[in-house]
Amino acid sequence: MQQTPSTTTGNPHLSRTLGPFMLWGLGVGYVISGMYFGWNLGLPEGGTLGLAIATFFIIILYTTFTFSYTELACAIPRAGGVFDYANRALGRNSGFIAGMAQIIEFVFAPPAIAAAIGAYFHIFLPQVPVVAISISAYILFTALNIAGVKAAAIFELVITILAVFELLLFAGITLPHFKAENLAINAYPNGYSGVWACIPFAIWFFLGLEGVANVAEETIKPQRTILMGFGSALATLIILCVLVFVSAIGVGGWEAIVYASPGAAPSDSPLPLAMAQITGNSGWVYHLLITIGLMGLVASFHGIILAAGRATFEFGRVGYVSAALGKVHPRFKTPANALIANMVVGILALLSGKTAEIITLACFGAVSLYIISMITMLVLRKKEPELTRPFKVPFYPLSPLVALSIALVSMIAMITLNPGLSLIYFGILALAFLWFHFIVKSKLDGQQRINSGNTQPAGRTTEG
Repeated sequence: MQQTPSTTTGNPHLSRTLGPFMLWGLGVGYVISGMYFGWNLGLPEGGTLGLAIATFFIIILYTTFTFSYTELACAIPRAGGVFDYANRALGRNSGFIAGMAQIIEFVFAPPAIAAAIGAYFHIFLPQVPVVAISISAYILFTALNIAGVKAAAIFELVITILAVFELLLFAGITLPHFKAENLAINAYPNGYSGVWACIPFAIWFFLGLEGVANVAEETIKPQRTILMGFGSALATLIILCVLVFVSAIGVGGWEAIVYASPGAAPSDSPLPLAMAQITGNSGWVYHLLITIGLMGLVASFHGIILAAGRATFEFGRVGYVSAALGKVHPRFKTPANALIANMVVGILALLSGKTAEIITLACFGAVSLYIISMITMLVLRKKEPELTRPFKVPFYPLSPLVALSIALVSMIAMITLNPGLSLIYFGILALAFLWFHFIVKSKLDGQQRINSGNTQPAGRTTEG
């Protein structure tokens, strides 16, 4: 059986402090910024009906994926998530690719959210440059994550509750003004091709939920807690997605939450545009929504930084990158070096100013993770039927096969819509794999041969 190299004695370990309510806060927090911005940019492509159809299938994807992924997380509760699962089921090569896809998702999503945080704060502090606010946010929330996972998770829980409250407040204000005929205005402008083009924006509604698995090593009784955290977070997010979609568009049609004025560029702030039709853009309710709405961005930004730190930490712990990234801070018991390294890469990406491209790269990493995870689950069921599985996905093998099929269609859609960025993404994976295959793997194999030779009993020889 292929084992993860990190199972050796003396490896660093993370402290277990997280319960199911904390995991709910993390799961919802990772994702909730997707309710606040970005999703409405799919409306010019598909209209209300086109985005609704795409979102319906993406909800099926995330439902079947989440419960399949929960089986893996409960059976193999390690910080590397899909990296550890694929490494065990498919071998080191596939494990490395899965881990790289996960790191790309988690490292490139925060810069896009940081840019949105900077833009939000710039409304209140116009004298401070957006990029300065964004970089300050990176430093602040990386430091909070270094200070301790329990403190970070408590903060995440608080701001997530505020963000959920704000979305419920938004729905409560807008739904009395809902008109069904607004959903039918120019509802299907581009036919089936519009549905195809809406897939990445529908994914953005839920991107990042899988990060719950990356804190498995820091979870109390993970075999039980992970299921509760994943399941409750998914249910919350589906309800919020439907509420936001219907209430925002129902006020005045989809064009009113895409374009601030006729002929204007598409806006990435659909909720304020919807609220402005009811309260105007100067009332206290409007400003309250803007202020609390910032919490949704902060929740996702802070939460994904946490998950990204664990993914990079696991790569360092097993020797796939610098061993320094796999060290736990002796005082705070957190992967401080990995968090700082991710922050540096994120700030460099942020300074590029290519927010849309950064989001797309994160989506490529996420969909790759979904595909490899489902293949891993199917293989592991056959390869290790005796593996202890505290939770088994319902309707096996239908659930993982449905998730795998929708993820493959989503990947094809993203490649056809973004051929240039797909070349960049797969180019990054290819270069990273070549480096791993010809440099890292040979070094690890040499170390294993040396360790094996040192532990051989007298009179025994070591095989090559």
